[in-house]
Amino acid sequence: MDKFAKNYYKGLTDLINSIRVADKDRNIIDFYTGIETVSTLLISQVDSGHKLMFIGNGASAAISSHMSTDFSKNVGIRAVAFNDSSLLTCISNDYGYKHVFEKAIEMFADKGDILFAISSSGNSENILSGVQAARTKECKVITLSGFDNNNPLSYLGDFNFYVPVKSYGHVEIIHHSICHCILDTIVSQRCTQTNAVKD
Repeated sequence: MDKFAKNYYKGLTDLINSIRVADKDRNIIDFYTGIETVSTLLISQVDSGHKLMFIGNGASAAISSHMSTDFSKNVGIRAVAFNDSSLLTCISNDYGYKHVFEKAIEMFADKGDILFAISSSGNSENILSGVQAARTKECKVITLSGFDNNNPLSYLGDFNFYVPVKSYGHVEIIHHSICHCILDTIVSQRCTQTNAVKD
């Protein structure tokens, strides 16, 4: 039994060193530089009055809810996850589930907002449609995906984090850690700025 656990966590460690980060022009960026760059982008956009939006299905929806709450609570960034049950069922009933995030973004997004699109497979039609809606509204887009190397979502964002494994659990854990690292990077930067002002 202990061998399984050791291999499990070794696999996660190896994956962290294999994450691919690419910009909208498909230029590969160092993972840690990608985290810092996205964190700086978020600070710049939200300090200009913009908000964060999160979309995902299943476990990715849970990550979206968690992170939108944490960004709002821990750093005072306006953030929303489009997975309220009334919103989901209303839009799904009227337009079909493939439009569930697209329609929400059309209703609530403003130019300059930032969308986090999270999909383990990178193939979810409703996520891809949501990204397109965000582009139409002139939002910035951050994607998190896994599974196939060239999944459709993996190059659609301004910055794209791709986890090279076909295992939902591993992809979801790493997606969640990436979002938390971005959040904690912002917390760290804001603390540094506050302390500099005090000094």
